[in-house]
Amino acid sequence: MHIAIAGNIGSGKTTLTNLLVKHYGWKPQFEAVDFNPYLDDYYKDIARWSFNLEVYFLKQRFRDLIEIANSKETIVQDRSIFEGVYVFAANNKAMGNMSDRDFSTYMELFEQMMQVVRLPDLMIYLRASLSHLVGNIQKRGREYEQSIKLEYLENLNKRYEDFIFNKYKGRVMVVDADNTDFLNNRKDFASIVDRIDAQLFGLFPNE
Repeated sequence: MHIAIAGNIGSGKTTLTNLLVKHYGWKPQFEAVDFNPYLDDYYKDIARWSFNLEVYFLKQRFRDLIEIANSKETIVQDRSIFEGVYVFAANNKAMGNMSDRDFSTYMELFEQMMQVVRLPDLMIYLRASLSHLVGNIQKRGREYEQSIKLEYLENLNKRYEDFIFNKYKGRVMVVDADNTDFLNNRKDFASIVDRIDAQLFGLFPNE
């Protein structure tokens, strides 16, 4: 099986992934940390290199999907290819960093990739407010995240909502991250586990 954890920066994806790995004994799949050869050029001239950067990320995430599809283990994935496309690449396009022509080519490539892989068995969406995201980002203190602008996070949040509720065709379980402390509250985590069990193993799976 393939379970994907979706959510904005600071929503708790990695934390929930690790908790589910420990509870179920599933295998984690984190986003590849391989060096992206376009990053340096991208930050020097974002509009010029956005298409190259996004295609490289798309290639990496597609490779991950192929590995997951060929695995006999249950995989829980921290961020999926779908978020890279419908949230981050789409946001780059909206910011004027990708032309209509380049974005159209990018989406055609993604759609062809989707012909040979299937959707996750379950996508868990950590739905979080802007204040919750900012609090978590500040708390974990990653230097490169401290310069993220509120407008950027807000735009991503809007795209996540549109992606989950309007574009994604697979099974989704929404978790209210603002009011669920799955890291420190055992009852909150147990509630998530109960919902996952109902979705994946129940006779009548539902939200």
